[in-house]
Amino acid sequence: MTAEFCNLIQAFSLKEGWNPYQENDRDTQLDFGIYLLEPNQCYVFQSKEQETALLILKGSGRIEAGGRAESFERNSWVEQLPWAIHSPAYAAAAITASSPVEIAVVKTPNPHVFPQKIYLPDEVENEHRGKGMLDDMSYRIVRCVFDRRNAPPEARLVLGEVVNFPGRWSSYPPHHHPQPELYYYQFEPEWGYGHGELGETVYKIRNRDLLRITGERDHSQTSAPGFTMYYLWTIRHFPDKPYTGFEYTPPFETLLS
Repeated sequence: MTAEFCNLIQAFSLKEGWNPYQENDRDTQLDFGIYLLEPNQCYVFQSKEQETALLILKGSGRIEAGGRAESFERNSWVEQLPWAIHSPAYAAAAITASSPVEIAVVKTPNPHVFPQKIYLPDEVENEHRGKGMLDDMSYRIVRCVFDRRNAPPEARLVLGEVVNFPGRWSSYPPHHHPQPELYYYQFEPEWGYGHGELGETVYKIRNRDLLRITGERDHSQTSAPGFTMYYLWTIRHFPDKPYTGFEYTPPFETLLS
């Protein structure tokens, strides 16, 4: 694993079990990693100090959390919406795999207690954003699993996904917000690539890279023609300033009028 000025964390070979991208990061206060389960394996996710969000990227199996159990099967992040679990500190969530399972794990410090919840695909907001605008060049699918509108006010995480169609843009026009954010990318085919703007810096993004969005910098993304880009996005609320939306960077907002 290598880091470029600590904002682009490049992909590395994943192994069975826990694969941390960042932990104890002072800038974002967000831990992020990928947990891989093999068939018939079970893992119980529980933290004593951190709020945790788990999102199924791929695979099939069973989720148990908060006295509820649900089966899941996700074979495509383009065609299928995610299953996710949102837990306060001390709450346990178990995932049992019936096929190879890939789980994105996000954690942030939070002493507050709130109800644990399993989010099913039909509870995830699925917005076709940018359709009919700018010749559809920024048409993409924006999914919100939970944010301030449907999560408990004690929560400090926001979680969602974007499907960026080949050759098009997302997170566009450029926008910004004071709260830190992470983008975790995948591509179809996996050897694809795209570009991620962060302020005046442009990063070449490949499969399984992680981009740290800090310092209220503008950000936009684009995928190379021929490659569908996916990214999980997660934002941390500030205790005194929760994330309630973003601001387009002038004068780019005029493109939408």
